[in-house]
Amino acid sequence: MRDLIFLAFILAIMGAGLKRPFLFVLLYVYIDIVAPQRLTYGFMTVMPISAIAVGMAVIAWMIADDKRDMRVNVRQGLIALLLGWCWYTTRNADFPIEALTKWEWVWKALAFAIFLPLTLRTRLRIEALLLFMTLSIAAIAITGGIKTLAGGGGYGSLQLLVAENSGLYEGSIISTVGIAMIPIILWFTHSGTIFPPDWRVKLFGYALTFACLLLPVGTQARTGLLCIGLLAVLMLRDVKRRMLYLVGAGLLGLAAIPFLPQSFTQRMDTIGEYKADASASTRIEVWKWTWDYVKTHPLGGGFEAYRQNYIRYDKIKVDDVAGNNATVERTLEVDRGRAYHSAYFEMLGEQGWPGFILWMLINLGGLYRMEVLRRRYREGADAWAGRLATALQHAHLIYLLGAVFVGIAFQPVLFMLIGAQIGLDTYLARRRKEAAWNPIRRKKRAGPVLVEAG
Repeated sequence: MRDLIFLAFILAIMGAGLKRPFLFVLLYVYIDIVAPQRLTYGFMTVMPISAIAVGMAVIAWMIADDKRDMRVNVRQGLIALLLGWCWYTTRNADFPIEALTKWEWVWKALAFAIFLPLTLRTRLRIEALLLFMTLSIAAIAITGGIKTLAGGGGYGSLQLLVAENSGLYEGSIISTVGIAMIPIILWFTHSGTIFPPDWRVKLFGYALTFACLLLPVGTQARTGLLCIGLLAVLMLRDVKRRMLYLVGAGLLGLAAIPFLPQSFTQRMDTIGEYKADASASTRIEVWKWTWDYVKTHPLGGGFEAYRQNYIRYDKIKVDDVAGNNATVERTLEVDRGRAYHSAYFEMLGEQGWPGFILWMLINLGGLYRMEVLRRRYREGADAWAGRLATALQHAHLIYLLGAVFVGIAFQPVLFMLIGAQIGLDTYLARRRKEAAWNPIRRKKRAGPVLVEAG
């Protein structure tokens, strides 16, 4: 029955896409984020719905879309270079068979990021993309928020839409992405046009924000707590009464502590005592191994190169006894084949310095361009664009902070955000060009020339 419901929804969007081809792009975004084939148990599990959606999106764009004044951004070229480099490292990977498994979805994410901005020619399309991203992530966040309120949370045990702990359904990843989407959610409550920001939109937006804030509590992901902290700092840029905001945020945080599960507060306490925590200590040792590996393999080892690591370290636990006395307990930990648990070390270990530099240029370029747009469109009729640039920049910064502790360098959501940034940038550049071209002004300039010639 569930298969039929999802299939009917997908077919409905496809049917509407015959009249509005851009809907095929949005359908692919929904499928890539929610992964409905993972939520069913019947025929949809073997249907290549993702490939069908992206194929129809590309064909519809080639046949029906208006390509006048189509612009290609520098970052699209950098993504293309990164795609080519990933292909090269995959061909020369330390684990060629295992590398192909990751390559199968990475190249699709990068290729779609190159294609996506070509379709974002209007404000409506940019909003529609971000709205589909928001609502798709909302399907996961609302489920997590409800289960957290019902007491169903726990590290590695909070089941979202599926009983899996991978991709966007992994606790640290969905916590990072959920918090990163909050600036965009709040933008819709102020400047959206698809659903005008009346009281219903504001109520849903604030409720969805609350659900996203609950995700780190339900998943007990320390990364999510750090992302919340960065979100609070970034919001200082736009509030008018900063002292009132700081006091209110502090009081709200203190008031929330008694309602937090004890298991959550205990896990958050390990942020400052990483040497006593096996998970934190292990990832630090993996980062050290990766750094040493890149020294001898500057071009990287291809996807899944972490499988060859071997680490040994002492886990240190200090217990206070009385006064100034304390007992120190050392435990030898041995592990191998541990994942990077960091997008930055993921890029270094797998793609080497060339891939890491390209990836950083793509991300830093996006942050810089959004800052330019934020300042350029601070006021006036296009102030919505400045606010959207701010929201996209903040979402990107939060994502990059979470990426310090989670291997999400190639997560499709990141490249969708980058695609939205490029789309906004090229759309506004085209509008500036159209505004600068004024035939009446040109005629006035041509007048004196004709008189002189006569």
